[in-house]
Amino acid sequence: MQEADIRTIVIETLAEQQRIHHEEIDAVVLKTVATILTSFGIEEEDRRELRADFQHLRRWRRSVEQAQSYTFKAVITVIATGLLGAIWLGIKATLAK
Repeated sequence: MQEADIRTIVIETLAEQQRIHHEEIDAVVLKTVATILTSFGIEEEDRRELRADFQHLRRWRRSVEQAQSYTFKAVITVIATGLLGAIWLGIKATLAK
């Protein structure tokens, strides 16, 4: 056997071991996630429903953030309008004397 052949066999063997190792890690992670979801009362068959719930929650959060932004802008507008109105009334009263 040539040295190049031995290197090729060693590289292929190490690559196979690495692939098997990654598959084992993926299986452990998948089992862990399934166990955690089950502990929260979410069955493995409910994944689509869970995804829909998270999407709904995200839409709800965004709409609340948008409403807060509009509320903040409305409050600033009311304060600015009131301040400008008070200044206008003060100028009007000063000019009327």
